[in-house]
Amino acid sequence: MSTAIKETHFQFPGQVGFYKGKVRDVYIFEDKLAVVASDRISAFDVVLPRAIPHKGQVLNQIAAKFLQATAAIVPNWVTAVPHPQVTIGKKCEPFKVEMVIRGYLAGHAAREYKAGKRTLCGVPLPEGLKENDKLPHPIITPTTKASEGHDEDISKEDILAKGIVSPEDYAILEKYTHALYEKGSKMALEKGLILVDTKYEFGKFGNEILLIDEIHTPDSSRYFYAEGYEALQAAGLPQKQLSKEFVRQWLIQNGFQGKEGQTVPDMPDEFVNEISERYIELYEKITGEKFVKAEIVDLEKSIETAILNHI
Repeated sequence: MSTAIKETHFQFPGQVGFYKGKVRDVYIFEDKLAVVASDRISAFDVVLPRAIPHKGQVLNQIAAKFLQATAAIVPNWVTAVPHPQVTIGKKCEPFKVEMVIRGYLAGHAAREYKAGKRTLCGVPLPEGLKENDKLPHPIITPTTKASEGHDEDISKEDILAKGIVSPEDYAILEKYTHALYEKGSKMALEKGLILVDTKYEFGKFGNEILLIDEIHTPDSSRYFYAEGYEALQAAGLPQKQLSKEFVRQWLIQNGFQGKEGQTVPDMPDEFVNEISERYIELYEKITGEKFVKAEIVDLEKSIETAILNHI
């Protein structure tokens, strides 16, 4: 089995802080961030005990590809990708909302609709929709960016009324979100995929609004296969998804859904390798490119060196 990085513990000259997310280790400097995409994997808001070989590389390289492809329409935070698992960029002040955009009635939106709600985050939804139907037009359903616990739905009106984002800035966030989703959807269709829904995060660097974090990865987005979509909808059958849903299903089958008192089941080597291969499949389908495994003898040392050379 290939080496996988569960976590990093570096100390760099000029480092002023460190943040450990579910998947990323973020090294903070005065005006920049060095973000390590670890090989951790989470499900049901729990980080699983085993690291997945090449997962960090998959996510980092998908994000890098889409950030580069959209840089002409929306400026972003990235200044360098010096390593398969490292991105370095401008240290922005994040907006405290995530811009979720949906082109289809899926996931959380479908569950809310099924429960009888016809308004989501202040956006009205038409009657007569069924799960995974295409919406009349893409809708933005923001969530709060919670420092603890789960993010929560919020309307544009509440965001503005509470002063979370100024009206001027929010107008730009909306414009950028629609532009990114349009571009991402076109790129997905070229690969035989439907970009169902996704989320974007933005921040300010000085007075400039920049796209931050990752975009269009299977951890932040939902994809359907375009081929067969109409037939499956007509038959009322589930859509074929490109996501990490198979990991959640394995956990459920082994008695874990992240609930209190439940223990994460041991993940055998065979299943860890299967997850790794599935993530590589995701990469190849989304990008249309062959995935080249970064076979590095000392992965941790190579990450540290790459960051040192760019700070």
